[in-house]
Amino acid sequence: MLRDMNRQFFHLCAWAAGLLVTTATAQDAAAPPVGPPPVRIDASAYPTLQAALDALPVTGGLVTIPPGNYEITSPLVVKTPETRIEGSGAATHVLNKNEAGEPAFLLRPAEAADPKARVWRIQLGNLRISGNPKSGDGLRADRVQEIFLHGLSIDHNGGHGIHLDDCYEDPRISDNIITYNAGSGVEIQGCHDIVINANHFEENLDALRCLDSFNLCMNGNNIDDHLRNGIVIENTYGSIVSGNMIEECNGTAIILDRDAYGITLSANVIAHHLEGGIDLRDAWGCAVSGNTFTIAHKFSVRVGKDAGRDSISANAFCNTYIGGGKEKRPAEAKELMGIDEGTGILLEGTRDVLVSGNTFTGLSTAAVKADAACERLLIHGNLATDCSRKLPAGTPWFDIGGAKNSVEQGNLGEQK
Repeated sequence: MLRDMNRQFFHLCAWAAGLLVTTATAQDAAAPPVGPPPVRIDASAYPTLQAALDALPVTGGLVTIPPGNYEITSPLVVKTPETRIEGSGAATHVLNKNEAGEPAFLLRPAEAADPKARVWRIQLGNLRISGNPKSGDGLRADRVQEIFLHGLSIDHNGGHGIHLDDCYEDPRISDNIITYNAGSGVEIQGCHDIVINANHFEENLDALRCLDSFNLCMNGNNIDDHLRNGIVIENTYGSIVSGNMIEECNGTAIILDRDAYGITLSANVIAHHLEGGIDLRDAWGCAVSGNTFTIAHKFSVRVGKDAGRDSISANAFCNTYIGGGKEKRPAEAKELMGIDEGTGILLEGTRDVLVSGNTFTGLSTAAVKADAACERLLIHGNLATDCSRKLPAGTPWFDIGGAKNSVEQGNLGEQK
């Protein structure tokens, strides 16, 4: 108590004297270097964008880029901390003409060869970055801490749209439109406390891949028309994916793999996928709750042999039924994306899985189908209507398939 009183008295005296008192922490290493104050640079006053970026002192500053088309053939390198690059909206257009797989922007420490080097607080906002089939990433960042990217239009790059590698501390990517990139819209490796919020993803290979990371917070994004998958999370834990609209992937909407654990997938709308909705391939202690699945062609949720201890609850699994005996889409069409479809849950060699409180309506498949390699399943308190429509008559809607030490009871369905 005496120590606390002394500390309070010291701070009171410092405040009265008009002093700023700070406590030394480990974050002191992230403080800007001593040198001239940060500056403001108008890029139009320099012969090239790279010359404007190189004019920043070691303490950083603001570089503003006026409207215009800026063609480049080698990466724009940003290596100073406390730096912001600010465009004039999509009218500021950086076009990467490189055909050797190099990125348009490369953000990295000045001591690039030193694996321990880090650069802090680089921001990019309000400009367009595009490439070509032979170019690399739109923006690549290596070892940038507290990076902040927003208001960017990133499209038609030969690599990923945004690629973060070992940007460990608090990366933030928000309010961007990321489209038509040959790789992932966003590729993340070795990061933590990640925020991916309110972005628009369309027709990339995958929307997001988050690898070897933790504490991903991905909320409120719109993900449409991807050539492979929507969200792929591997070797990552303690994360949440919620409130996203994920539509029309040629593969699967969300995949958890390679020792993923402690992840919540909640309140997403998952619609119109040629493969499936959520695939728990190697995922443990995860919750799948409050999602809506419609027009997922092979499965809505699958839990594989390398996954378990998962909870699947309070989700809606449905087809395109709109009431009054009508369905929005036809039973048959020239393309799979055009037909009515609804699928349920597949449990394949998994164990310790709870399926409770879900609704299963208008499904071509069973509501829940397990195989004999599963064990310790509890399928309880679900409601089913009009399931197994494309299966032989009498096919069970809830089929635990001889799974060991398992219970299927208390489910309500009008099976004829």
